[in-house]
Amino acid sequence: MTETTSPDRVGQPGSRGEHFLQCALETTDRATRFYSDQVLDHLNPAMAEFVGRMEMAFISTADADGECDSTLRAGPAGFIQVIDSRTVAYPEYRGNGVMASLGNIMENPHVGMLMVDFADDLIGLHVNGRARIVPREEFSTEDKKVERWVVVEVQEAYIHCRKHIPRMIPVDRVRDWGTDDVKRKGGDYFGVKADKSAD
Repeated sequence: MTETTSPDRVGQPGSRGEHFLQCALETTDRATRFYSDQVLDHLNPAMAEFVGRMEMAFISTADADGECDSTLRAGPAGFIQVIDSRTVAYPEYRGNGVMASLGNIMENPHVGMLMVDFADDLIGLHVNGRARIVPREEFSTEDKKVERWVVVEVQEAYIHCRKHIPRMIPVDRVRDWGTDDVKRKGGDYFGVKADKSAD
């Protein structure tokens, strides 16, 4: 690949790295069309409806040094609340106590959310923005398992194409929200504790 100077893309969505590679790999026209046709700085009504029926989201965060973490958040449809076209909030339930995502948000508020409809429409929605942690009482909920909320100020919202999304069929299951029972949480599924004990 020859060294290429990134064009002036001020005002375009995306990072300098994106723009550099678009120029270097000659995808600028396609990228510009995507930015123009598909990227918003807010949720439109169709996006808001989509978020309101999701039962899970993949959340990406990074600390102040850029070290990344990704995690799954899940709940009943509507667990991610659309406050308005520029704000969403998702609950934090009792977890393993590590606080990896929340710790990253304390250092670096930038978050990426990916919600995917695997069952019906086979489509995804990216929501990128700035997050803050708020007390449980900030939003009304009857769910006693909610410990706090993460509020995300939407900066980008755009489609994730269906080309490679597998179709999945939801099945009923019992969810042990908030449990500390090791077996119900999956135990030592990957054998880490057993391996450490053997050393």
